[in-house]
Amino acid sequence: MDNPSKIIEGGVEFSLGKFDGKNVLYDFDKILIYLNAKGKLLFGKHFKIYDEDTEIIRQLCYYFIKDKTNCEQAGIDPEKGVLLSGPVGCGKTSLMKLLKYLVPLQRPYMLAPCRNIVFGFNHLGYKIIEDYGDSSPICFDDLGVEPMGRHYGKDCNVMGEVLLSRYELYLQTKSKIKTHATTNLNAEELEERYGNRVRSRMRELFNLIAFDKNTNDKRK
Repeated sequence: MDNPSKIIEGGVEFSLGKFDGKNVLYDFDKILIYLNAKGKLLFGKHFKIYDEDTEIIRQLCYYFIKDKTNCEQAGIDPEKGVLLSGPVGCGKTSLMKLLKYLVPLQRPYMLAPCRNIVFGFNHLGYKIIEDYGDSSPICFDDLGVEPMGRHYGKDCNVMGEVLLSRYELYLQTKSKIKTHATTNLNAEELEERYGNRVRSRMRELFNLIAFDKNTNDKRK
């Protein structure tokens, strides 16, 4: 791939900005055109990027393209992961699925629904916590609404344990391996769900990027 400012999707070439031989000088309007087109390919013709969401998308783009100046202005630390919060149906999961395509040279993260991780724990036990605490980049989808885990009669706050493992990994790898998450919950609700210790680790692990709580449900 000679020019990282260009991406080909469905036989169409999209420009994300200009490449000066070393760096891509990104153009946000061009990025939006690409994301709209890629979103339609991924999720179907009904997909669209809403004007009301462009500010959130702009922050996410700064993060993923590692635009240090704009990240600093927005209070985003490129070394941490992203915790994308917002009401049900505002498009968090779609955006996290979509944005990794913006930077094809970065190691992609997989999306893992938290309830599936808990179901896995119920069958396989603590091996699941080890598996998800490992060295793959990951985005935990729908954090905080998963059920409590139960294996051989013992209850376990599975995602709380997984987050503690990911925090240890973050410290060991100096943030080379990213952990992301989406959630419908606010900070107080997350603390109630996982306790103060996990919540304080989450502050170190994630940049919080939040939709307005009145954002429309796009699935209606």
